[in-house]
Amino acid sequence: FLAGFGSLMQDVLWCFSQVKGAIDTGVTESDIISTVEFNHTGELLATGDKGGRVVIFQREQESKNQPHRRGEYNVYSTFQSHEPEFDYLKSLEIEEKINKIRWLPQQNAAYFLLSTNDKTVKLWKVSERDKRPEGYNLKDEDGRLRDPSMITVLRVPVLRPMDLMVEATPRRVFANAHTYHINSISVNSDYETYMSADDLRINLWNFEITNQSFNIVDIKPANMEELTEVITAAEFHPHHCNTFVYSSSKGTIRLCDMRTAALCDRHAKFFEEPEDPSNRSFFSEIISSISDVKFSHSGRYIMTRDYLTVKVWDLNMENRPIETYQVHDYLRSKLCSLYENDCIFDKFECVWNGSDSVIMTGSYNNFFRMFDRNTKRDVTLEASRENSKPRAILKPRKVCVGGKRRKDEISVDSLDFSKKILHTAWHPSENIIAVAATNNLYIFQDKVN
Repeated sequence: FLAGFGSLMQDVLWCFSQVKGAIDTGVTESDIISTVEFNHTGELLATGDKGGRVVIFQREQESKNQPHRRGEYNVYSTFQSHEPEFDYLKSLEIEEKINKIRWLPQQNAAYFLLSTNDKTVKLWKVSERDKRPEGYNLKDEDGRLRDPSMITVLRVPVLRPMDLMVEATPRRVFANAHTYHINSISVNSDYETYMSADDLRINLWNFEITNQSFNIVDIKPANMEELTEVITAAEFHPHHCNTFVYSSSKGTIRLCDMRTAALCDRHAKFFEEPEDPSNRSFFSEIISSISDVKFSHSGRYIMTRDYLTVKVWDLNMENRPIETYQVHDYLRSKLCSLYENDCIFDKFECVWNGSDSVIMTGSYNNFFRMFDRNTKRDVTLEASRENSKPRAILKPRKVCVGGKRRKDEISVDSLDFSKKILHTAWHPSENIIAVAATNNLYIFQDKVN
């Protein structure tokens, strides 16, 4: 796929379970991974879970003795980002679940990231400490205050080496700005502002100001009974700080320019594909809802994910996508049962590779799909404990729709809909991907010859 297509993502580097020693004892709800994100260099990878925890992994540096170890990620820091809360005014429980994590570009030795649950965004600083000051005048070595009358000599404190300690501290808390659940956060290319989006509004924040935000999109109707669509995802343009897009449950994408007006209630561009009347069904509106929208790294294209497809749009063509990829079209005949078990409302994410030539998204049965935009070839791979031993080769999987099933195929009727890949991430410059499957994090890289 990239270098021959067939070898992409075939080396399993490492598999991580957040349920320590509980492989066979079931998974608690709080351990389910809810977001995955590489930082801008790819050296760090952050995951958030439904228990409000953030786990950061750091990439191993290559050593002369073990050159093949380059690429393995180990736990760097773990901290509790959000706690469960209760809104007494609305008698509403606010979950601690981490909805999104976004990294800020590294400016100094420390790392900064944004994390959000349904209501509150937090800016975290992650820093290292390997020295401690010793030789205080007013305190003894245990930290207790000394009697000033007993001090006869002034000492100059010195820094002594200590075991490396990674500290995560909240630097800003951005709260009380969303009536509805936050579904997206996106850092602007000016690195001074970011936006947070809920079902009906998008707010613009300055990193230095926590007590107020600026409302840039508001689609709430005067009468809520007239509500026809909600905002499902939003993202800033990677290079133009005035431009952003947001998607809706109606399958439309709006591109807005903040230079035109303070409130972007009028879009600059409107992307929508006309519906094929022959495919019209009871489920059409549900499956056309866009669950994720992502700008390409170049800023020229937008990728959207709905229930059955991934689409690539050119910013210069609004009437239809330039590419459409079927993720799991074999589920079209199963929509009725998927509706009954609520799977039809699952929100799958999609990601670009570093060069915008390959796109990846998840599916059921712990399958994830990759599409090469140049060759138009695709592959289905599976993230599972059974076939994911370290450095084992992943074999492409195929789903049999009907008729005679081959030995290496799996029947569509035997797919496990409780196992789903909703969250994925791609290293910004290398062929390394992270895939979240329930409470497990899988990291794959392409085969190194």
